[in-house]
Amino acid sequence: MADTPLRALVADDEEPALAELVYLLTEDPRIGPIRTASNGPEALKILQGSDIDVVFCDIKMPGLDGIDLARVLSKFRQPRPQIVFVTAYDEHAVEAFNVEAVDYVMKPVRAERLAAAIRRVIMTGAPVPAPPPEDTDELIPVELAGITRRVKRSTVRYVEAQGDYARLHTGQNSHLVRIPLSTLEERWRDAGFTRIHRSTLVALAHVDEMRVDGGRCAVRVGGDWLPVSRRHTRELRDLLVRSTSLRG
Repeated sequence: MADTPLRALVADDEEPALAELVYLLTEDPRIGPIRTASNGPEALKILQGSDIDVVFCDIKMPGLDGIDLARVLSKFRQPRPQIVFVTAYDEHAVEAFNVEAVDYVMKPVRAERLAAAIRRVIMTGAPVPAPPPEDTDELIPVELAGITRRVKRSTVRYVEAQGDYARLHTGQNSHLVRIPLSTLEERWRDAGFTRIHRSTLVALAHVDEMRVDGGRCAVRVGGDWLPVSRRHTRELRDLLVRSTSLRG
């Protein structure tokens, strides 16, 4: 995909925003032919009759909004077009994560931000790399019934702070280790762990759902719902959207 210009569809019911986005996309050599639509049904008709690699669409559109359009696209055969939401509203980022959008770009659109979204589209369409060798998965010694065993970092879903200790939660068990949460946050950042609360570290790969209710945010990890503090909510939304696009 990186060597072939992307066939794009731009959908927005506001003509000035549509024209501006088309202009910015034509300036990027990674974008090839561009189709346009002024509403969801029109976009869907184009998608059903044309080969499109990526859809840049607004969320609030008449007839069929961007989120609903993404849900319809999820039923398409592979390879299906990828979705980049371009919107003036940030409250739909959770829904974007749930429908596996590649990126979520805020209006007014900056050229460098749009370029980053296109880069993510290309990365997502690239072949999935082989899994890392076994020895790159850190092993953490834990005590279990008087026996020292080693737990793989990849099995840890989330970590809770307990004073100078940290409790590692895996699928079935939890293990108390004498490592401060701040140390694990620094050590495991590149492995996909992020702070969601002053006392909680979560593995992005194990987040199944994100929900905002009454201004309070929480994520579901397995059978547990974990609260997300306000200061970490926006960053977590961005990380989840990006990590989902790379896994997809």
